[in-house]
Amino acid sequence: MRRLAQIPAEGYLFFMSQPLIDPFHRPISYLRVSVTDRCDFRCVYCMSENMNFLPKKELLTLEELDRMCSTFIRLGVEKLRITGGEPLVRRDIMTFFQSMTRHLDSGALKELTLTTNGSQLARFADGLYAAGVRRVNVSLDTMDDQKFADITRWGRLKQVMEGIDAAQKAGLRVKINAVALKGFNEDELFAMTEWCAERDMDLTWIEVMPMGDIGNENRLDQYWKLSDLRDRLREQYTVTDLPDSTGGPARYVRLEETGQRIGFITPLTHNFCESCNRVRLTCTGELFMCLGQEDNADLRAALRNHPDSEEPLEEAIRAAIRLKPKGHDFDYSRQKIDGQMSRHMSHTGG
Repeated sequence: MRRLAQIPAEGYLFFMSQPLIDPFHRPISYLRVSVTDRCDFRCVYCMSENMNFLPKKELLTLEELDRMCSTFIRLGVEKLRITGGEPLVRRDIMTFFQSMTRHLDSGALKELTLTTNGSQLARFADGLYAAGVRRVNVSLDTMDDQKFADITRWGRLKQVMEGIDAAQKAGLRVKINAVALKGFNEDELFAMTEWCAERDMDLTWIEVMPMGDIGNENRLDQYWKLSDLRDRLREQYTVTDLPDSTGGPARYVRLEETGQRIGFITPLTHNFCESCNRVRLTCTGELFMCLGQEDNADLRAALRNHPDSEEPLEEAIRAAIRLKPKGHDFDYSRQKIDGQMSRHMSHTGG
């Protein structure tokens, strides 16, 4: 490809109007953005108990996040999911959501949503709805007070439940995300299913992924294969496969007896990379083209070194997309943790 500086002005406008397409002909229309590495919980599969957080000067400012996301939207991203850490602990984060509303109003952005632990939803649910958010994913692995305290280390289940109440009252559609953990929440499979059905909430189960400094946490011992979980559901429900997609990696079924939708995110037992349309931006401006690979691109330099020009940032984004791999390397099949990522899940974003 010709260097950007060699492209005439009229050619540049055409070049930058082209959609983001990776080397495997997958259009990139979904951006997940971590706005902070901080969280008010310390979930055992996501963070170490004593985290060393990034210096605040390394984080993108809210204005820089706006400029970064707006550039991706201009290049064809239609879905924006805000993550963390816990995104709602970022100071003044609602100003960022409010600034993204203009892209919803213009029609360029089709959906603005977030993944949260639910702890701050009681404070922000109404404001999120006013900003144009219509769906939120709440991470909740257990409905047992003591187990919740154990797995989150610092968490308070009552606070999360109040947040879910507030979100539904505000008009937000809530989906529960639960990490499937052998020996931890296996016995809650049917209780959580029924609870979500009663609340008219979808439920998605996620295989535990080998990421971060896991210390005493043995991912192999925790690993509960979702095909086994699905077989358990069949013991009590009629399970019908669905073609539904929300732009993410989940595959869905309907439980005919309750009418609810159950999702399965299976990076280990079923690689979902063939249809991957997403990339992940960290709170420091690193773009990870794949959750299960270490390769990344530094977009912060292009952003900060050229405050008056969008061209270097746009070209940096395109150069990164050209490096997007075909798939990830997560693998437990040989009874060891192959493909383990050294970074914590909170660094990349949920």
